[in-house]
Amino acid sequence: MSEQIITLSNKTVSDPAEYGPLRDHGPLFRAAIEGLESPVWFVAGFDDCKEILHDSRFIRDQSKLPGAEGPSLTDEMLEQVGMPREYFKYFGLLGLSDGEEHTRMRNVVARAFTARRVNALRAGLEKSAADTYAALAAKGEGDLIGELGYPFTAAAICELMGVDEADRPKLMGWIMEYVSYDTERLVAAIGNIIDYYKDLIARRRAEPTDDLISELTKPGGPDQDLLTDDVIIAIFLLLTSTGIAPPAHFLGQAILALLQHPEELAKLRAEPKLLARRTVPELIRFATSVPTGGPLYAAEDFEFRGCPVKTGDAVIPSLLGVNHDPRQFSDALKLDVARDMGPGVGHLSFGSGSHYCTGAALAQLETEIVINTFLIQNQTMELAVKPEELQYFDVPGKGTALGALPVRF
Repeated sequence: MSEQIITLSNKTVSDPAEYGPLRDHGPLFRAAIEGLESPVWFVAGFDDCKEILHDSRFIRDQSKLPGAEGPSLTDEMLEQVGMPREYFKYFGLLGLSDGEEHTRMRNVVARAFTARRVNALRAGLEKSAADTYAALAAKGEGDLIGELGYPFTAAAICELMGVDEADRPKLMGWIMEYVSYDTERLVAAIGNIIDYYKDLIARRRAEPTDDLISELTKPGGPDQDLLTDDVIIAIFLLLTSTGIAPPAHFLGQAILALLQHPEELAKLRAEPKLLARRTVPELIRFATSVPTGGPLYAAEDFEFRGCPVKTGDAVIPSLLGVNHDPRQFSDALKLDVARDMGPGVGHLSFGSGSHYCTGAALAQLETEIVINTFLIQNQTMELAVKPEELQYFDVPGKGTALGALPVRF
C-alpha cells in the first residue's frame, strides 16, 4: 500500500476520470487537498466508503478524540475562506456530531423534510419551473444557474422552513455572495444571514405561525434544552446554505449532462416514465452535487482493510469518486438514463447510514421537476456556448462547481 502523499487539486477532486489510478493505491490513500494544510486519507471505492460511513470507529466530532488538539478540517476550511472565529459555532452543527447528540439534532432538522411537507411543494415548484421556462424562452436566452437554480431552490427550502416570501430574494442573494468565496463578501453575507435569523426568531416568538421556525422556538417543546438560539441559528444556516447553492449548481450540471449526451436525452424523451425511478437517481450519481463528503476521524488505532490508521487521522469520502467506481457501476463514466442501480438508493451522493442527507427527497423532487419542464415537456433549449467555454469556480477544499449555464431557446 502506497504511503506517498498525492496532491489533489480542486479540478482533480471534481473529475471522475482521475479516480481510476487513485483507487490503485488501495482502499485509502494519503492526499493533500488544495485549500487544506493537513494531509488526509481519501477513499474513492464504493464498498470501502460505504463501510467507513457505517463504521463506529470513525466519528465526526474531532473534539471528542482522545487528546484532541489543533483545528479540525472544518475549522481549517473556515479559516481558509476568512471566516471570523465568532461565526465558527454556527457551522458543522449536524455533520460534526455523533451518537445521541447527532440523533436528537437530526430529528429536529428532519421536521422540515417530512414526506408531507416535501410532497406539498410539488404543485408550487412545477408552476415555478414552468413560469421560469416561459420567461427565459420569451427572451430567447438565460443562465440556468442564476435565473433558474437559485430562485427555484431558494423557494423550496424557504417554503419548508417558513421564511416569509418577501424575504427570500435577499436570503438567496446573501447565499450567492457567500459562495463567491471572496472574504469580504462572504463574511458580510454570513453576518447578514445570522442577523436576519436572530430577528426572525424574535418575531416568531412574539407572533408564532404554522412553520418550522415557530415550532423550534415555541417554549415547552421536547428539545428546549438543546435548542438554544445559537443552535437554532446554526440549523437555519445549515438548511439555507445546503438547500440553496449546492442544488442550484447541481441542477445546472444535471441539465448539462443531458445536453451533452443527446442519445440519452432522446431515450428519456421517448420513454419519460424513466425520469423519476431511473434517470433522476442516475443524474444524482453522475453529476454528484458535492464531490466530497464531510470528514471522519479515526477514534482509535486500527487497520481498515489492511491500511493502518491512527487515532485522529481524517478520512475524506470522495462521493464523486465512489459514484464512478467501475467495480460498482458498469460503464461508470457513462450517463445511462435507464440505469438500474438495484434496490435502495444505489449511489452515495447523499451519504449513507446515520448521516444520510435529510434533504434527499427534496433534491430528487427538484431534479425531477426541472428535467421534466426544461427537457421533456419542452425540447427547444440548447447550450449557448461551447462546452469548453463554460466557467467553473473553486470551492475551497471541495472541488469545483459550474458557475453559469448559458442556454438559448
